[in-house]
Amino acid sequence: MPGNVKWLNSCNNNSYQSQKQCRKSSFAFYQAVRDLLPVWILEDMRLMEVLHWEEGRRVSTYSPSEALLYALVHNHQSYAQYLLSHFPEDALARPSKSFGCCQASAPHLAMAVRYNRTSILLRILKTIQNFPADQRASYVNRQGCVGVERGKTPLHLACELLRPECLVLLLGHGASPLLVDNSGNTPLDTLLQRISESQKDMHTALLCLDSFSLFLPVKLCFQSRRWLLEEQAFWQNLLGEPRFLWLSGSSPPSLFILSMQVCIQTLSPARFPEALDELPLPSFLKPLNLKWKS
Repeated sequence: MPGNVKWLNSCNNNSYQSQKQCRKSSFAFYQAVRDLLPVWILEDMRLMEVLHWEEGRRVSTYSPSEALLYALVHNHQSYAQYLLSHFPEDALARPSKSFGCCQASAPHLAMAVRYNRTSILLRILKTIQNFPADQRASYVNRQGCVGVERGKTPLHLACELLRPECLVLLLGHGASPLLVDNSGNTPLDTLLQRISESQKDMHTALLCLDSFSLFLPVKLCFQSRRWLLEEQAFWQNLLGEPRFLWLSGSSPPSLFILSMQVCIQTLSPARFPEALDELPLPSFLKPLNLKWKS
């Protein structure tokens, strides 16, 4: 009996040490990306086998997809660029279950928006331009995790977090402004809800709305229109008369918006946003006065 107890204690100790080593190995790679170590070091670490104790002691390496998520969190731009250029499809594939609760989501786009990683977001969107058209549209418009993001697309998230650069990049690369989340809200509904709650961020909120308006269809369909009509004084004061009249359906969009929509529709997603600078307009009329990071 004492021998059996000693053997069990030994097994338990070995089990504890194995789990501890597993966590240590996993954290080492995360920490290396966080510390912005050179790409070649990170790739050597990524390809080392790691024991996933929580997944039945599965042994594997980190996938390019999982490494890209780490690069997004810590804004390791050179590592993200390496992963996207050397493993374009694998880097944007769905990560393992241990990296997310929903395998149907588009975690890289959502992560880029959530952390406001505009440089890496642009690289991702440039990368998917080489994918087949149906795959490209499916990726950029994929709904997020039902439990965490309530079915929001990356564009919904950009509206909710007031990320004007992310919002325009997504729209310019084919994100649909008409899709609804699990609550039936379009991205415009989400943005108007955020505007109604904004105080210190009102300038950014209205910048998002003005940028968003350049990609909207002339005939709008969204849930919040009823709210605008029921509380006209509130919304007219918040948005200003021209925006309110268009969104409430009382007047068509301005000639400037219509003209800019026509111009933007001629731009190829493959050359977006660079082609914005080539629009035949003086600088003070440029509609998207945003700083793009290459």
